[in-house]
Amino acid sequence: MSHGHDHGHHHHHHHGDEDLSSLPPALDTSIPDEELTPSQHSRRSMLRRAGLLGAGLAAGSVLSGAGEAAASTAAMPATHTSRSGRYLWLAGDHHIHTQHSSDGKYRVIDHVRQANAHGLDWMVITDHGSVTHAKIGVEKVNPDIVAARDQIEDTLVFQGLEWNIPAAEHGTVFVHPGKNEVAVLKEFENSFDGSVKGATAGTATNEALAIAGINFLAEQVQRRKLKDALLLANHPARKGIDSPHEIRGWRDAQPSIAVGMEGAPGHQAAGIAAPGGPGSGRGYYDNSPSADSFAAYPLESYRTWGGFDWMTATVGGLWDSLLAEGKPWWITANSDSHSVYADSSVRGPNSDFAGNGRYNDPVYGGGLNLTDGDYWPGQYSRTHVGAASFSYQAVMDGIRAGRVWVDHGGLISGLNAQLRSGGRAVTLGGMLQVRRGSEVDLVVEISLANGPNWAQFVPTLARVDVIQGDVTGPVSDKDTFTTPNTEVVKSFEVNKATGTVRLTYSLGPVDKPVYVRLRGTDGNRTAVGLGGASVDPAGPAMDVLGDADPWKDLWFYSNPMWVLPA
Repeated sequence: MSHGHDHGHHHHHHHGDEDLSSLPPALDTSIPDEELTPSQHSRRSMLRRAGLLGAGLAAGSVLSGAGEAAASTAAMPATHTSRSGRYLWLAGDHHIHTQHSSDGKYRVIDHVRQANAHGLDWMVITDHGSVTHAKIGVEKVNPDIVAARDQIEDTLVFQGLEWNIPAAEHGTVFVHPGKNEVAVLKEFENSFDGSVKGATAGTATNEALAIAGINFLAEQVQRRKLKDALLLANHPARKGIDSPHEIRGWRDAQPSIAVGMEGAPGHQAAGIAAPGGPGSGRGYYDNSPSADSFAAYPLESYRTWGGFDWMTATVGGLWDSLLAEGKPWWITANSDSHSVYADSSVRGPNSDFAGNGRYNDPVYGGGLNLTDGDYWPGQYSRTHVGAASFSYQAVMDGIRAGRVWVDHGGLISGLNAQLRSGGRAVTLGGMLQVRRGSEVDLVVEISLANGPNWAQFVPTLARVDVIQGDVTGPVSDKDTFTTPNTEVVKSFEVNKATGTVRLTYSLGPVDKPVYVRLRGTDGNRTAVGLGGASVDPAGPAMDVLGDADPWKDLWFYSNPMWVLPA
């Protein structure tokens, strides 16, 4: 299978708006091992050990285009085409902090090296919006990002920031690399950041400022100052201050910019019990309602469920209420990496963050940091994006299209899910248009772990759930966060750790709009969902504060696909 490039050169991707479609040599399995440089061969070997690249064939999580080439091409025909004939499934992380954040520590290159070593293909540097960052931080971090793009050739490095959304929580804002990336991010932060503007309170004026910020990003793309920009809401249920109407408002204002939210937050090590860990909640979800919280949210929403945000983990909950409206709204997972659990570094001595906009480079601290709650990018959480090429634009396009699935702890290595009817098919994020009454099948092929994860065990996939809901149209109350006609319609018992699993579920003759999404688990911790046993008989359990080892409770989630009969 050709990838349309000459093997005799390296592939750098730091040149502004250039959109490269060639694969890094380590990922391009048409290049024999013996033709790789020592560093490229090392990366390919690491990916194989992690179960992300098959011996001689690329596994579905990294390269759907070449993954299990003969078998999967015959069994799972391509529904979308790229130059390689199939999507590349590129793993990444859109929420990472460096020494340019007031609560960060590491250099950009530290995170990029770690992300690369942990198998990530793309990542976003998202230092906190703040007065100091808005004044000097955006400019100071950019040379470090540009240098990392040049030094680590097979990981795409975006610049973004963690936006303090006025009247709400945080969000990742990131842009396509280019000559205006610094200028636009700087203007955006100075004009629309809730912390910079003193606009954190939950008022209508501040909510309007958030919408204005999203419109500003769209305008920069329309005016071609930026090639592209995206917004993803971060840890949306953590403090209860992202109300349903705000989420709908962001999405409806600019659906090509505001495209989704963290289905699972970072800080996953925070739940490890003391004294061996921080002894907090996974994701640092250990809060209670405040004056700015949305009053109707239940107390259960302030905790994670199997490491996932309550908005995502609740079948028939807020995420499903958006999908039931027919609104594309996608989920992701990431590290939110600030300070890594069991790392041994400390901030550089004599740092002056207020004066310099960054801490001095970290140094060896002499002991393990067991009270830190984060993992390195790719060490635990991964967001897999179906991209038409190995390029910045293709990753952004894949996220926008909803070609995304997420996993924790390397529970699975690859996911190929399709809705099929009459020779036509769509994959994640897609909408299958059929004649009313047509038979529709969900066909799923899963590549299991095939190797130990970063905790040094091979996870077992115990069960896969199919979740289906009716599309009922727009809600009259924008603060709706439930939908009555979504439930687990089928559970497949798997109980395997290696190999490939193929599952088929018939939706039957479809005479009304519906959507389906997938969820899988290692089966270690389950509970009846908040909607009751008839809706979700064995969903994720609410995580226990101070005693929630993330490696003992692994899940994957996919984004939805729709069937639209006419």
